[in-house]
Amino acid sequence: MPHIAVMLYPGRSDEIKQKAAEGIKNVVMQELGVSAEAVSVSFFDVPKEEFKEKVMAKIPDDKIVLGHK
Repeated sequence: MPHIAVMLYPGRSDEIKQKAAEGIKNVVMQELGVSAEAVSVSFFDVPKEEFKEKVMAKIPDDKIVLGHK
């Protein structure tokens, strides 16, 4: 069961997050060959001034597949 946690700056509505979660789910299903029931997605709003410390500092560089390192 893949779980995708999305950490982002605050300000997106629940509707936008739901649409994004559906898109993420669809890509994961297609690319990883799993069923819809196997995929879960969560969102965490993290203020911009805390993002580096609370999110990026806790993720090892070799685990970041795409984006900021």
